[in-house]
Amino acid sequence: MTQKGNIGVTTENIFPVIKKFLYSDHEIFLREMVSNAVDATQKLKTLSERGEFKGEMGDLTVRVSLDAEKGTLTISDRGIGMTEEEIDKYINQIAFSGVTDFLDKYKDNANAIIGHFGLGFYSSFMVSKKVEIVTRSWKDGSKAVKWSCDGSPEFEISDAEKEDRGTDIILHIDDDCKEFLEKGRIQTLLDKYCKFLPVPVAFGKKTEWKDGKQVDTDEDNIINDMEPLWTKTPSTISDEQYKEFYRKLYPMQDEPLFWIHLNVDYPFNLTGILYFPKIKSNIDLQRNKIQLYCNQVFVTDQVEGIVPEFLTLLHGVIDSPDIPLNVSRSYLQSDRDVKKISTYITKKVADRLNGIFKDDRKDFEKKWDDLKLFINYGMLSQPDFYDRAKDFTLLKDVDGKYFTTEEYKTLIKDAQTDKDGTLIYLYATDKDEQYSYIEAAKAKGYSVLLLDGQLDTPCVNMFEQKWEKSRFTRVDSDIVERLIVKEDLKKTDLTQEQTDILSATFRTQLPHLDHIEFNVETGALGENAQPVVITQNEYMRRMKDISKFQSGMNFYAQMPDAYSIVLNTDHRLVKAVLEKSEKECEEELKPVVAEIKGLQARFAALGEARKAKKPEEVTQEEKDDMTATEKKLSDERAKKEQIVAAHAKENKVVHQLIDLALLQNGMLKGEALDSFIKRSVEII
Repeated sequence: MTQKGNIGVTTENIFPVIKKFLYSDHEIFLREMVSNAVDATQKLKTLSERGEFKGEMGDLTVRVSLDAEKGTLTISDRGIGMTEEEIDKYINQIAFSGVTDFLDKYKDNANAIIGHFGLGFYSSFMVSKKVEIVTRSWKDGSKAVKWSCDGSPEFEISDAEKEDRGTDIILHIDDDCKEFLEKGRIQTLLDKYCKFLPVPVAFGKKTEWKDGKQVDTDEDNIINDMEPLWTKTPSTISDEQYKEFYRKLYPMQDEPLFWIHLNVDYPFNLTGILYFPKIKSNIDLQRNKIQLYCNQVFVTDQVEGIVPEFLTLLHGVIDSPDIPLNVSRSYLQSDRDVKKISTYITKKVADRLNGIFKDDRKDFEKKWDDLKLFINYGMLSQPDFYDRAKDFTLLKDVDGKYFTTEEYKTLIKDAQTDKDGTLIYLYATDKDEQYSYIEAAKAKGYSVLLLDGQLDTPCVNMFEQKWEKSRFTRVDSDIVERLIVKEDLKKTDLTQEQTDILSATFRTQLPHLDHIEFNVETGALGENAQPVVITQNEYMRRMKDISKFQSGMNFYAQMPDAYSIVLNTDHRLVKAVLEKSEKECEEELKPVVAEIKGLQARFAALGEARKAKKPEEVTQEEKDDMTATEKKLSDERAKKEQIVAAHAKENKVVHQLIDLALLQNGMLKGEALDSFIKRSVEII
């Protein structure tokens, strides 16, 4: 008997809609077909366990087969099958609530459409011009039935020949989807979506090398592992098995640091294994390595909605039947059960880290450099994780010693508390580049941390906000005497005139470097300190670093790097430069200095006169006089600087001291470095 009719949908034709709006995700059809076959097989197992099915189950392998000549892809199972009435109920009647809402709400998300409307089977029409179902129910006396549809609402049901129970889904692949008739493409999709299904899935036969070529054997090519590691009891699994499973998931990755085996059955069901990879320096390269499964069916590796953002750096597998197979991202972010899962995983991760820290601190310290980026990310992005992690967060000094935050606070509080009672945490970001600054700090009895991680700058800001009266200062952000100010600093003995000459001598000879500004200042740093020291303001440098992470702070990134050139007036070489400049420039500067003093006195007098008057009482002549005096004063100062610059240009010691300071900070390159080397040879 043949039955014909129209599929029960409330829109005129569902198939063009499926084709159009599911096309971007059309490969998931294979997941849906194989999952349906597995479900049918498992239902038969359940019926057998209950005693409702008393026959022999036999081989329950789900088989996927290609026939390129006929243009078909077939998925076959020996599960419960369907009767004609069940086909009419489950295939012909689609709960479909209105085409307008359908398109507006789900047009960009194929998974959401399929999951929301129960269209798993109909995803087959994304790639097929015709679909046939040949099925026979497990029930006694059932007849084989064939259902076919050519992509229109019209279907046909007829009697069929099928000796065994189960279902064959025959997809006649559309002309624009011929890729799904390629063995390699199907193998890739099966490996992606079906490699851990709980029922054996066969795709073709295993091959062997014979007579110079690969030939098929009689053995089925089973593509899946039916009992993946996360489904087993943790106590039965060895460390090597955990590592082997990791290698299977991530063939090209380094060995993991350690792992967490998840196993929860209340208030939600969740199993899985999360691995801590070695995360060195780049967050973005590590994301999206967690694979999400629903009853061993692959769903996605975009898990931001399921776990907190920082946990996306972990690798591994999460399997939960409480997360639907087909869900939208917005659903995941709002679903209460998903949020419970997220909270649970965060707690488990923190507990595992804390356990390792307490049980074997030395091992934890060895792994800290690989863990730090992950833990920093967690503390920055998840407030409740900071509360859990603060006790096992470590600080590492430049000598490679590790401390908890409380241990380090106790270590430095006597030596590194300034006159205002603020605890100063000194740090370096590069031991080699900042070596001399580190050594200067050590010579003062200070401890220096090494903060060279990708997220250390934002973490420093976080610590300063959370820790009372604490400040982080990089060792090269100031001269060592001013890093931790315990008392008023010694002032230089130079007169203002000497300070001006010395500053001009060096300032006029500084190179013009792209996106860099220099400010020259003097200081009495002691006879044994460096003659010229370059420092970089902590606040500005840190703001520029943070601008890399936070939108809205780009203006800091656009600003030039600001450095201070500190001239040590106690050093013999700086004293000699000043003495030479004063001597060589004395005669030329006398009339200029005298003129400057006269103009300064006149400008001051004009200013005092204006103070005694209201703004409207100041005459234009007085305004012009003050402007002219100010211009003359500026001109004379420029003349003074030109005189000093002309002599400084010939002073090799000035250039040598500047270049040494630049070299120490990695700023001397190219032609300037070559000139420095030649000058050094001449001086020697």
